Amino acid sequence: MIVNEPAIAYSKRKYTIEEYLELENAATEKHEYYQGEIFAMSGNKSQHNVVTMNLSIALGGKLTGKPCRPYGSDQRIHIEKNTLFTYPDISVFCGELESLNNDDFNFLNPTILFEVLSPSTRDYDKKAKFQFYQDILSLREYVMVEPETIHIEAFRINDNGFWELREYRSIEDTLELPSIGVTISLHDIYKDTRIASSGVKGVTK
Repeated sequence: MIVNEPAIAYSKRKYTIEEYLELENAATEKHEYYQGEIFAMSGNKSQHNVVTMNLSIALGGKLTGKPCRPYGSDQRIHIEKNTLFTYPDISVFCGELESLNNDDFNFLNPTILFEVLSPSTRDYDKKAKFQFYQDILSLREYVMVEPETIHIEAFRINDNGFWELREYRSIEDTLELPSIGVTISLHDIYKDTRIASSGVKGVTK
């Protein structure tokens, strides 16, 4: 999702979490919350939506029969340590779900988070948001997918407890998600996009 400037209607004062949740429950559009500020979110372009749907379908199929389940961008995540409420493009939860005040909506313990990048949020997703996500104790992997080029950055916790990066730049690659024991072909992730139909094999820098 795209994060804009703080919504005009909410930008003149700080809001409590309780006020944000009340406003958000009545809103027709999604908003992020961070340390008293509320940020409007807007829609995405078709390439973004195709890649997100492809990932969701692939994850759903691969996780059938496993104790993990993927959720789409309507699922709100809360990070208690830094106050962030946000809507990742895809989140995967394993085992028993934990939620804020047992409300069964503001989930706390994802195993993997996916963001399909947009031009206006790329820096935010790569830097500040990744820092926010690292405050989630249950998180084991963070995956950022470029929808306009074949490029995936997959961060995961290594055996020493540090985040390490693996990049995928070829349509022939296979995305590995060791925390849930799943692999997904980039052919499947980029299926029906302009990239796949043009026959592009990968990108280099």
